[in-house]
Amino acid sequence: MRIAGTNIPDNKKLEVALTYVFGIGPFRAKTILEKAKVSFDKKAKDLSEKETGAIRELVEKYRIEGDLRREVSSNIKRLKEIKCYRGIRHIRHLPSRGQRTSTNSRTTRPYKGRMTMGSGRKKLDKK
Repeated sequence: MRIAGTNIPDNKKLEVALTYVFGIGPFRAKTILEKAKVSFDKKAKDLSEKETGAIRELVEKYRIEGDLRREVSSNIKRLKEIKCYRGIRHIRHLPSRGQRTSTNSRTTRPYKGRMTMGSGRKKLDKK
């Protein structure tokens, strides 16, 4: 089943399967299923055409997938252009929401010859 250009897994419950669409989280998935009057426990493969159509109509009311990604990237671009604090943090690839950087944020910070703890160690040969 495809919703908003995303393949929804057939073997998962609809409540979880709808979260595969960018912009739909657990809460929004529940509200969509409540409005469509579809059981949470149903799987995508068990849906009728009528239920599928109802879910598609409700999903299209929200800003999801490409539109949402475009909006988020334009917001970040705007922050970078006006050079506000959050924009500067985005430019430098640092956390922008006040997290500490001394020990954490290994994934966000740019790589400057650092190694994670497990990868740089040599294994000892037992003879």
